[in-house]
Amino acid sequence: RSLGRMGVSMDGTMVHIREEGWKELKVGCVFEISARCHEDPHTKETVVLGSAANNTYVAHLGGPEVFGRQIWADARQRNWMHAEDSLAIGDGATWIWNLVGEHFYASHQLVDWFHASQHLADASQIIYGEGSPKAKRWYRRWETKLYQGRVRQLVKALKRQADLHPDKSHPILQQAGYFHNNAKRMNYLDMRLDGYPIGSGMVESAAKQYKARFCGSGMRWSRPGAERLFPIRSAILSHRFDKMWSLAYNSPPN
Repeated sequence: RSLGRMGVSMDGTMVHIREEGWKELKVGCVFEISARCHEDPHTKETVVLGSAANNTYVAHLGGPEVFGRQIWADARQRNWMHAEDSLAIGDGATWIWNLVGEHFYASHQLVDWFHASQHLADASQIIYGEGSPKAKRWYRRWETKLYQGRVRQLVKALKRQADLHPDKSHPILQQAGYFHNNAKRMNYLDMRLDGYPIGSGMVESAAKQYKARFCGSGMRWSRPGAERLFPIRSAILSHRFDKMWSLAYNSPPN
């Protein structure tokens, strides 16, 4: 039977490993997409928006290959293949889209709105100076166009700014490259109207939960110790700990 819409999101956070230093912990979230009522902060009207529900999590300390297999296994366990439609959302990191292309290639792809708008804010400050009135006006004008999906116009505008400010051309062109590379993943208005979430808060909040557990004051982990605890933390956040404990407790001895 169809499970409706499902989604997947990925992010990274840092954990300190003894004798290795700070290492990236890759975090993934598989979720159902449900419609929820929210109050529009501008109009104060009640609007129906797509939101993440029934989230489950995986985490891996290491490269993307193993992590990709882990999150795909979790998605398959949740009958991903029977979903009527699906979404992959992330912050624009190359490794995320490589994994999406390998495991979730049939899904819609979307760069998290808040990361995209932050890159836009960074571009405005590079061009006109941090906190300047011109930077704020430029940001507000292009924020609306970005939300409407007019990304290619934005890329052209940034390239013009690079020509006008040769002393700042390199960082401006870096921002232009970010939007150019992700243009097909920035149709925010259409996706929101179609009932999809446009933010990756579901995985970012999870990354903070892992960080809260593993990055307390003075915490330094051995790699084996941390790797034993990551699945337990994932099970707790996914509301699967009782099931995990039951399976472990009743497993036959080796």
